[in-house]
Amino acid sequence: MRTRTRVVASLAAAGVVALAGCGTDVDDITVGAGKGWPAVHHDGGNTGAAPLDGAKAVALRWSRPVGGPIAQPLTIGPEGQMFVTTSTANCAVFSYQMRTGRKRFCNQLGPSTIQAPTVVDGVSNVYVGDDGAVNSFNYLGQPRWRTPVAGVPVAIQFTGDGKVLTVTQSGQVDVLSRQTGGRELPTLQLLGEPDFLQFPGLTRPASGDGLDDCETGGPRCAVANTTAVDPATGRFYVTVWEPGKAAAALRAMRYADGKVTQDWSAEMLTGGSATSPTLSADGDTVYLGDNSGRLIAVDTEDGSTRWTHTLGWTPRGGIALADGLIVPAGDDGHLTALRDTGEAAELVWERKDLALRGTPALTTGGVGYTVAAIGAGLNLITFDTTTGETLDSDHLPDATGTVNGPSIGPEGEVVVATRLGEIFAFAPEV
Repeated sequence: MRTRTRVVASLAAAGVVALAGCGTDVDDITVGAGKGWPAVHHDGGNTGAAPLDGAKAVALRWSRPVGGPIAQPLTIGPEGQMFVTTSTANCAVFSYQMRTGRKRFCNQLGPSTIQAPTVVDGVSNVYVGDDGAVNSFNYLGQPRWRTPVAGVPVAIQFTGDGKVLTVTQSGQVDVLSRQTGGRELPTLQLLGEPDFLQFPGLTRPASGDGLDDCETGGPRCAVANTTAVDPATGRFYVTVWEPGKAAAALRAMRYADGKVTQDWSAEMLTGGSATSPTLSADGDTVYLGDNSGRLIAVDTEDGSTRWTHTLGWTPRGGIALADGLIVPAGDDGHLTALRDTGEAAELVWERKDLALRGTPALTTGGVGYTVAAIGAGLNLITFDTTTGETLDSDHLPDATGTVNGPSIGPEGEVVVATRLGEIFAFAPEV
């Protein structure tokens, strides 16, 4: 396997070729095994759980403003390099070093990049959407390729065979080569292909059309959340709200044999989808929330509902899974842990004193992290996932509002980005 230096050198030497969409058939850039925080909800299943023993106490290492608002959780490469999208006059995607917070690069993209998540491969190449395209940059910020799409990619993941899977808010699905950005198969439209014979004057909507509805899963945003991918079966799960439908649906799509097909569709999400779908470890169940305040467990075999659970508040963003626990998020709710009994969601514990202001992140070591409103400010709460007990509480100086994350780094670092645009990095206490 090539070293990072050799990969970057070869990319720099062949930069013009890469941007033109040409390249080698040899795929020597790994997806990675999940070290760091490679996707917005950590992995293809959107589990929000890092495969490490989390630190029971952390301390603020540094903080810094980005210069613009932040709408998506930041991602972290296998060596600790961070990536985040925003909207400023000069830059839309930033990268920072974990240890110091020093900026490694910033690149200018379209204004809708702020709504586009990032995903990182095993050598810290980053993949990100903007207005009408999917882009890839190496760890120095040098462009690798750019592929046009219709809309803004609000979902970006890796397939089981290491391709880049993107879905735009208007429902365009593409499977792209990580090396060249070339399409591996024809584009699929989840809302159907436009009929230009019936509507000869039909024009292509603006790339950002309906994007404002994506944050709450509203009807003008056909696809509002990150897809969940099952590499074992080739299935991926995507929420879709078709125009004129009473509710949004969860669809099971399958990428196999050089094509994408639909296995089933279940119209169940009252008021639209509120969270990204989250896949259980055995691949048998998908969990997601809707805007009626329900948590829903769905059988992946046929799309039937296993159970619904009324939270009493609207879940939002992601659902974290680890050690058999289900921990939903939502800025109107409190820290809660549930367990799937097969027929219902059983309450394990809850902390009504901890009002959520971000999406909880878990570790497989029985430690979790979330941001809660404490007084007039925000605190990073380290908690025991078995009991819900607070293990550590760290103030975010002068932070207000809500946050994206936390995200967990490869050495147990915990990073939080406020929606107003400031990053706080915490290191494990020795």
